[in-house]
Amino acid sequence: MDVVERMNSGRLYACRDLPPEMKAEYYRTQDLIYDYNLCRAREWDKRVALLSEMIPDLGEGACIEPPFYLTYGSKLHVGKHFYANWGTTIVNDIDVYIGDNVMFATNVSIAVTGHPVHYKLRPRCDQFSFPVRIGNNVWIGTNVVILPGVTIGDNAVIGAGSVVTKDIPANVVALGTPCKVVREITDRDLEYYYHDLRVDER
Repeated sequence: MDVVERMNSGRLYACRDLPPEMKAEYYRTQDLIYDYNLCRAREWDKRVALLSEMIPDLGEGACIEPPFYLTYGSKLHVGKHFYANWGTTIVNDIDVYIGDNVMFATNVSIAVTGHPVHYKLRPRCDQFSFPVRIGNNVWIGTNVVILPGVTIGDNAVIGAGSVVTKDIPANVVALGTPCKVVREITDRDLEYYYHDLRVDER
């Protein structure tokens, strides 16, 4: 079993043993990220072009504010109308899937990769990777960290500062460290948008 097969099957692998084509993809993505993060706010067309080149599977209307950090552009799959605020970091040795109409607040981090706890298993930089999946219409709050293998269901809201270590179902508000479901999303949320502030007609 080669290193890519080990990586894709959730087994331990040494990152220094990655094949040349993966290393080339990494450097290509990093070059594009460098250029992207130097774009001025008004250079919208340049940003769109760089983002499309960087992430082949990018839905229409995606907007990612720089600075933005990503390991492999080809392993990020983004739905329509994705918005990510400043400081998004995605460590994606394997795939990350983001649905339609997803919003990230500032400094959201996704890591598909981790390392063994025991130090004797880390001398060669051994690591493991599991894909992350985020459903449609999800809102991720400021400073949220999403760990390997997590799935977040459609319409969920993840509260600021949470560390998501396990799957979160659809249609809930979840928060904390570790992140836990605190309530379901209900029709009251259509009437009140923040505490007791009522939605007005526009």
